[in-house]
Amino acid sequence: MTETESSNAAAITLSDQAVVKIGELVGAQAELGEQALRVAVRGGGCSGFQYALAFDKAKDDDHVFEVDGVAVVVDKVSMQFVFGSEIDYVEGLQGAGFQVNNPNVVAACGCGSSFQVKEDAAEQAAAV
Repeated sequence: MTETESSNAAAITLSDQAVVKIGELVGAQAELGEQALRVAVRGGGCSGFQYALAFDKAKDDDHVFEVDGVAVVVDKVSMQFVFGSEIDYVEGLQGAGFQVNNPNVVAACGCGSSFQVKEDAAEQAAAV
């Protein structure tokens, strides 16, 4: 499913700050070319799952979204965990970076790098 889906479905949204920062990163690295922001979930951490954000090309079975001019790709397995999430870019005294605001999270570890999701999140996202 590599055709671009409408961001109206709100599967993944980006804050204005995230859109600006992604534009800066892509603009600074010409080799990124036609790559998109990949949002993925991997097993690991003390709460069970961790986010993985990277620039990558879409694969045949990815969900592909256009959000404010930024291409976003999510694999089918990760979609069940991140459906409805917002990617934000925050700067503060402790540093700066991307943050995933995920409505499916029910618990996170103390350091904030891993999380658990609602059991029914997979069922809700399966309809996408």
